[in-house]
Amino acid sequence: MRSILRISQGTFIMMALAVVCAAAQQTADPGNLSQAGYILGPDDQILIRALYAEEISEKPVMIGTNGYIGLPMVGRLRASGLTVEQLETEIVSRLKPYMQDPQVSVSVVEFRSQPVSVLGAVANSGVVQLRGHKTLFEVISEAGGLKNEAGNTIKITRRKEFGPIPLASAVADRSGQFSVAEVSVKSVMEARNPQENIEVKPKDVVSIPRAELIYVIGSVKRAGGFVLNEREHISVLQALSMAEGLDRVASGGNARILRSSDGASTRTEIPVDVNKILAGKTSDVSMLANDILFIPNSAAKSATLRGVEAAIQVATGVVIWRR
Repeated sequence: MRSILRISQGTFIMMALAVVCAAAQQTADPGNLSQAGYILGPDDQILIRALYAEEISEKPVMIGTNGYIGLPMVGRLRASGLTVEQLETEIVSRLKPYMQDPQVSVSVVEFRSQPVSVLGAVANSGVVQLRGHKTLFEVISEAGGLKNEAGNTIKITRRKEFGPIPLASAVADRSGQFSVAEVSVKSVMEARNPQENIEVKPKDVVSIPRAELIYVIGSVKRAGGFVLNEREHISVLQALSMAEGLDRVASGGNARILRSSDGASTRTEIPVDVNKILAGKTSDVSMLANDILFIPNSAAKSATLRGVEAAIQVATGVVIWRR
């Protein structure tokens, strides 16, 4: 009977421990998990809790621009360059002359020391604070992701003190103070080339320029804006191919290219007979970035002024297609 009781007690203890561990996992602060390995720096705000050390108040402490903090009983110590765990260890060692078994915890209240600027065609351009190790994909995601009109390249600019960017395309700028590199949007955002999804460093500038686009609007099978590759020139035939051709009610003979001029508030209309181009009876026509190829429908007989104005308005809100 006693052996049965011992087994039951042991089983009970094991079950109790399992419950406690499970509860601890469920109540773990996700913010603390993201702080693992984070390197503290100037302007970070930290909260220091020291059990039975009433002199150390539980109020946020900002790390100074020189990297130091000051605490009662502990004195002045350098926090910048340490992880949260290393700072805890340092504070414990300084409290040991006054306490038998110091219990200290440190957490980051506000991350401010490792800014990365994410600029250009992202949903929320501005400053992103690094929290631990982050890749290019993760930083862009934290900025809300790419906008539809994002171009095909991502440019990274890094300060010299953080070393050169580990990419074959990296070069030093004219001042010699920055390393600059470009990677493909598709390589990073679609994981086509994981080597280009590099780790971002503090004070990096990540910029995604707006794409050069041409638009095909009206009686085509896939209307929208089409991203141009760098220094790429598109003809009317190529644009129609990207739009998957004319639909059944298209009036190809009355097509127009709507082209904006520098400083002009209106667009120039360039008549284009798409039917003759398709039949090889006239030369193909080149299109420039931001051109709108407008294909009216056959019921309209011609590209009326009202139809042209509608095409311009529609072009501002169309789907952007990538190739």
